[in-house]
Amino acid sequence: MVKRWVASALVALSLCGAARADETAVPIGDAERGAELFQKCSSCHQVGPGAANRVGPHLNEIFGRRAGSIDGFPYSKAMLRAYGDGLVWDLRRLDAYLENPRTLVTGTRMSFRGLPEKKDRDDVLAYLRGYSASPQNIPESAPTARKLEVDLPPEVLAIAGDVAYGEYLSSECLTCHKKDGADEGIPSITLWPQEDFVVAMHAYKRKIRPHPVMQMMAGRLNDEEIAALAAFFATLNE
Repeated sequence: MVKRWVASALVALSLCGAARADETAVPIGDAERGAELFQKCSSCHQVGPGAANRVGPHLNEIFGRRAGSIDGFPYSKAMLRAYGDGLVWDLRRLDAYLENPRTLVTGTRMSFRGLPEKKDRDDVLAYLRGYSASPQNIPESAPTARKLEVDLPPEVLAIAGDVAYGEYLSSECLTCHKKDGADEGIPSITLWPQEDFVVAMHAYKRKIRPHPVMQMMAGRLNDEEIAALAAFFATLNE
């Protein structure tokens, strides 16, 4: 059904001949394959008719749901913090969470290491999309389809950060984050893996992560500065 809606949308765009590049859409993924992949998740999460909370919350209507919002479910402090930040499970954020849960929600209790392959994530998301209902079920509406966007270039992840420069830049970070790694309401970033740090900061720059202050802070930094901060905090207190 999802594919048919997407196909209709693409035909309509083609006929009008005036669609802008940023309106181009592609299917999320293969829902049937996603159902098979979801078996990895089913020991903790249920989805579909009669789905209930288990170790993790049920995933019916997950698209558009605010993080940490199911009444009575014992969420982790990290997920409750995400709720306070206003994180909503749209397509981009679900994709980021599936790729590495700890990158999007630092300190999450979810032990799953994530799905590194984009196709796997796309297919699982297409499967889950089938259990989120109207009014989003229109052809051109996210998350039925995904607008094309630029992925984080691999060369950005390969930048070797300058630790000394990172220390110079870190003063603003350390006004909130504790240098000794303590978590007092604001998550620790000390000894954080460099790649996780870089991905998280770019998630703020792209406004995938919702915290407005971090979006502003990350928005001021270029790729080299983010890499330098990642290198500094990865080695701090070693």
